Amino acid sequence: MDPLPSLSHALKNLLKGNKRARLQKNLLNALPFWAGAFVTGLVSVLYARLFSWAETGSFLVYQHSRWLMLGLSPLCFLLAWWLVKRFAPMAKGSGIPQVSAAIELASPRHNYKVNRLLSLPVILIKILSSLTMIFGGGITGREGPTIQISASIFKKINDLLPAWYPKISKRNMIVTGAAAGLASAFNTPLGGIVFAIEELTKTHISFFKSALLTGVIIAGLTTLNILGPYLYLGYPSVDSISLWIITLIVPVALITGFAGSGLGYIIIRLLKKLKGPGGAIPAWLIALLCGALIAALAVFANRDVMGSGRDTMLRILFTGNKQVAWYLPPLRIFGSIISYISGGAGGIFAPALSAGATIGAVISGWFHLSAPATNLIILCGMTGFLTGITRSPFTSSILVIEMTNDHNIIFFLMLAALLANLTAQVVTKHSFYDYLKDQFIQEIHQTETQEPAVP
Repeated sequence: MDPLPSLSHALKNLLKGNKRARLQKNLLNALPFWAGAFVTGLVSVLYARLFSWAETGSFLVYQHSRWLMLGLSPLCFLLAWWLVKRFAPMAKGSGIPQVSAAIELASPRHNYKVNRLLSLPVILIKILSSLTMIFGGGITGREGPTIQISASIFKKINDLLPAWYPKISKRNMIVTGAAAGLASAFNTPLGGIVFAIEELTKTHISFFKSALLTGVIIAGLTTLNILGPYLYLGYPSVDSISLWIITLIVPVALITGFAGSGLGYIIIRLLKKLKGPGGAIPAWLIALLCGALIAALAVFANRDVMGSGRDTMLRILFTGNKQVAWYLPPLRIFGSIISYISGGAGGIFAPALSAGATIGAVISGWFHLSAPATNLIILCGMTGFLTGITRSPFTSSILVIEMTNDHNIIFFLMLAALLANLTAQVVTKHSFYDYLKDQFIQEIHQTETQEPAVP
C-alpha cells in the first residue's frame, strides 16, 4: 500500500480539524461581545425613554406652577445624592471617568477594585439617581451614565463566563462596552469607535477591532430596531454657505473651547475644595443647596435653564425661532457646575452640547445670519464646547456629524474642534475626565487601605 495518499488524507483531516477548532474558538470569543451589545441596546432604549419621561415630568411641574420647583428640586437633588452615597458611591457623576479608571485597573489582581466601579448596583443606582436629578430640573444628561452602564453590562457578562470558556480580556470587554454604550445613546456607531480609540484607551486598535466593531454594530442595530431610524438631533439645513463663515467659526471655536475647559476646571476646583480640609459643609447640605440654586435659576430666569438642553437644541436648529437670551449660556454653564457637584449621578455630554449650541445661537443672532449659517455656527459651538470638556476633537466632530447626518460640513466642524482643543490647553493641561479618572483611582486605593481586601 502506497503510504503517500494515506499521509495526504491524514494531513487534510488535520487541517480541517484545525480550521474547525479555530472557527469554534472565534465563535466562543465573539458570543460574549454579541450578548453584551444586545443587552446594552435594550437597556439603553429603556433608559432613554425613562429619562425623557422624567425630563418631561419636570417641565409639566414647571408649567403647572414654577414655584413648585423651589420644593421639588432640592428634594430630588438630596434623594439623588443619598441613593449614590448609600448604595453605590462610584455611580456619582458622569460615568466616563469611572470607565477609564476601570480600564486602567483591569487585571485579575485588581478585579475587586473594578467591581466597585462597574457592577449591577452601579447600573441600578446610576439610572435611579440620574432620573431623580433630571426630574428635579438638574442640568444633566444620560449619555455618560449610559457608557458606565454598558461597560458594567459587558464586565458582568465577562465575570459570568465559566472556567472552561476561552479567556477573554476584561479590558477589551470594558472598552467595547463603553463604545457600544455611546453608540446606542447617540445612535452614532462611528462616534462610539472613535471615542474608544481617542478617549478610553491607548491600546492599538488591531488587538480588539473585531470585537469593538461587532459590539457597536449590534448595540446600534438593537436600538435602531426598537426606536426606528432616528438621529439624535435630526437634519438641520446647512446648504449654500459661503466660505466667509469661517471668520465667525474661528471666534466661536475659541470661545466655546475656553468655556468648555473652564467649566471642567471650575468643577474640579470646587470638588477639591469641598473635599479638602476647608470643606466644612456636609455633603447632604451641598445637595440641598445645589437643588435650591437650580430651582431659583428656573423660577427667576426661564424653563430653558432646566434639563439636558436637548429641547433647546432642537428648537434653535429646526424652527424659525433661533433667538436665545444672552444670559442663557452662562446660566446653563453655571447650572451644569451646580448639578455636577451636588453628588448625584448624571452626565455632562448633553449639557456641554446644549451650552455650545446656545453660545453659537447668541453669536449668530448678533450678526443676523441666515438660517443655514446660524445652524452651522450652532453645530460648531456644540463641537467646540464638547471638545473643551473632553479634549477629544475627533470624537466631538464625528459625534455632531453623525447626530445630524451633515457630512458636507465635516471640515468646518473639524476646524472648530481643532481650535477649541488648542484653546482648552491654555486653560488646563489635562482633560476634565482625566483628572476625575485619577481621583476615582485614588479613592479606590484609599478605601483599600481602610478596608480588608476582598479576594
